[in-house]
This record gives sequence, structure tokens and C-alpha cells, in this order.
Amino acid sequence: MPPPNPLEALLIRRIRATGPLTLADYMAECLLHPEHGYYTTRPPFGLEGDFITAPEISQMFGELLGLCLAQYWLDHGRPEAFTLAELGPGRGTLMADVLRATRGVPGFHAAARVTLVEASPRLRDQQRSLLCAHPVSWLDTPDQLPEAPLYLIANEFFDALPIRQFTRDARGWRETVVTATDRLAYARTPPAPVAALDYRLHDTIPGEIVETCAAAAAITQGLAARIARQGGLALILDYGGWHARGDTFQALRHHAFADPLQNPGEADLTAHVDFAALAEAASPCHIRYTTQGALLANLGIAARAATLAQRLDGPALESHHAATRRLTDPAEMGTLFKALALFAPGAAPPAGFPTEPPPSAHSQDRHAPIRP
Repeated sequence: MPPPNPLEALLIRRIRATGPLTLADYMAECLLHPEHGYYTTRPPFGLEGDFITAPEISQMFGELLGLCLAQYWLDHGRPEAFTLAELGPGRGTLMADVLRATRGVPGFHAAARVTLVEASPRLRDQQRSLLCAHPVSWLDTPDQLPEAPLYLIANEFFDALPIRQFTRDARGWRETVVTATDRLAYARTPPAPVAALDYRLHDTIPGEIVETCAAAAAITQGLAARIARQGGLALILDYGGWHARGDTFQALRHHAFADPLQNPGEADLTAHVDFAALAEAASPCHIRYTTQGALLANLGIAARAATLAQRLDGPALESHHAATRRLTDPAEMGTLFKALALFAPGAAPPAGFPTEPPPSAHSQDRHAPIRP
């Protein structure tokens, strides 16, 4: 048996000393350990990384979302100074596309205070290089965002926040934990009541799995409170569903699924986002919810794709059509990825979203997706 990698050895020693880790603790160590964490030691994005996000697939993604934010700014008083923010901006591609698409909107750039929430020094350097033409500020955490009207995008940010996982039992809930002998392994705690999951008793049966993310709820509460006080709009796009259920904890390495317990710190760890939980945390803001494919279609991706296609031919044109399908097709990202809008009470919904709100977060729904 090969020896464990450095982070695995550290985790095994920790587990032997203090007991099993929750999945949340395990994810935090694997992703953010200062010496061996995934995001602190390697470039995760693009062909040379382990996954490709929507902004890396096509410029149209960021352009359309940027124009959505700008139109909302125009329709809601054109505040003279506002925060234009992104959570988890990767290499900066999405914000670069947002800024390029909105440069013709009168007054938008002059009023925008571009702010990136990014803790990784490595990624900050990449963002600084790409966005060098614009004044940019960096923050470590979302709770540091200033008190000002907030126009924000979070794309594939919430899926990497640490989760806890519970399996329903006739006598309560059993939590999935990470234990160890010579190697890391899963185990489940004895069944016990979990008050925070009482509302899931109506839509689950014994044996079904529910995942929770305290960090996602806390961040959403903070964003909603700012928007309720100051105005603005938050666009959250990620993969998941409404009342998501099932084992969605997963690892991606070299653009393929991997065992989350193998090679800790060397693979991206994520889980599907429960958008109903985000919606519940977003009070007192109003919300709208739809699929990524429907949102991009409503924002005009077909027309934008046709315009870009006029300047392309051969392999470049084929790649462009493939990128459009990947973003919008139900068999690809179109329905697996969802979009949630948070906006102030009394304001109209943003462009591209339904006019009516989704069901309440505690309503019955047994149709949320699990891992593909």
C-alpha cells in the first residue's frame, strides 16, 4: 500500500488524537490547509486544472450577467457609488467580461467600486493581472463588504463551502464522518435528533440523505441584510436544486470524478447547493429562482451567440456552438445549474427571472436533482 500523502498523514494523526471529522471539517482542511490545501497549492481552473467554469466556457456568460446587473442599476435609481462584487472570482474572467460588456452603460463604471472576495494570494495575482485596467479592491470574506448598494455575482462559489451530511434513520439522523485506520474511511454516527433538520422530516424517508451548509446560510443572510438596507442585486449561480437530497459530496481531479478520500488536497471537493436553504436564509430580501439555461435564454444568449458567430468559421465556429450548448442545453449545464436572485423588498425582479417567487423553502418537493 502506498504511503499517504502529507495532508492524509496529518488528518490521520488528527483523527487518532481527537476523533472523526465531520465532512465540513474534512472539506475545509482539504481545500484551505495553508500548506497542503487544494486552493492554496495549485491552479484549479481551465484545461490545465481540474474543472472549467461557465465564464471559461464562453464570454457570453459574463456579458449577459453583467448587463443584467447594469440594467437593474439603471432601473433602480442609478446609485452614484455602489459595490460591484464577485465571490470566488477564480482567475478574474467573469468580472473581466462583466466590465467589458458594461463599459457602454453611461455612468456604470464611474459609480462601480469593483470588489473581489478572494482569500488566495495565488488567485489574487491572476485577477490583478487580468483586471489591471480597472481599480480593484480585495476582501478575504463576504462579511467585509462595505455598507453600500451591492451588485454581486457568485458563480460556483457556494458549492465549495463545507457541508455536513446526514442519513435519516427511524430514530433520528446519522451523520457521515471521516475516520481512519491506516487510511481514511467513512463512518456514520449513532442516530440522534437534529433540530435543524426537523423541517426535512416531511419530505424524506429513512435511508435518504440530506446535506446542510451552515456557511452558505450565514453568507446569504449577510448579503440579504446588506441588500435590504442599501439596495442592489445578488445573482447566485451554481449546480444543485430546490430541497436537494442524496449523496452529492464529490471530488473532481483532472476533469473526472474521483474518490473524495483519495489524495486529499489534490482534488476539488464540492457538493450540490440546496437553493431552498439559501432562499430561506435570504429573508427579508425577495427572491427569484430559475435554471441557468432559462436565465441565459431570457437574457438573449441566442442573439448574442448569433452575433459572435458572424465573425467565426471552421473549428472556432464549431467550438462557439458547442460552448453555447454547454451553457444552456438541458443535457449539459442548462438545468443542472440554477440561478437565484436576491433583491430588496418592493423592487421589481431582475431581467431574465420569473415574475413569481418559487415555493417556500419548507414546502414539499421531491424532485430536486442529486449527483449526475
